[in-house]
Amino acid sequence: MVWTAPDVKPVDEPFIADERTMLVAFLDVHRDYLLQKCAGLTGAQLARQPVSPSNLSLLGLIRHMAEVERAWFRRRVRGSDLPMLYSRPDNDDADFTELDPERAEAEYATLLRERDLAREAVVDVGLDDRFVHTRWGEMSLRWVFHHMICEYAQHNGHADLIREAIDGVRS
Repeated sequence: MVWTAPDVKPVDEPFIADERTMLVAFLDVHRDYLLQKCAGLTGAQLARQPVSPSNLSLLGLIRHMAEVERAWFRRRVRGSDLPMLYSRPDNDDADFTELDPERAEAEYATLLRERDLAREAVVDVGLDDRFVHTRWGEMSLRWVFHHMICEYAQHNGHADLIREAIDGVRS
């Protein structure tokens, strides 16, 4: 089966708003940008790793960001006892290395679901509310929003290069 990622309409962030609205909006802009970079490609194209020697692919980024959404918002902020989606003790890079182009549609749906669940998980959490990270100690939801914006921004830069290498499309 050939699957093509659907087109995603860009979201505009507000120019004037309270801090939380701004953080959520900027995160959503970056979330959607990754999906835009994947639009119009088949599962095989999404799974391509065209920038040697890197194992990065658009499908790997889809899987990685689903993992990151789950880890930060539900596992850490909410303290939910959820398994990791892809990484395992024997392969913490499985989100990038264990790709199946035939599962591209399912992986895309997983990212969308994890994004929705992440939003729901923190709807009643204040920006100054804290949780304890096992390695780094006390953190706030505000920090998580900033971290997630940076995480997406970094990987969206990767996505730009990967997409151009696949079919020449530039942003």
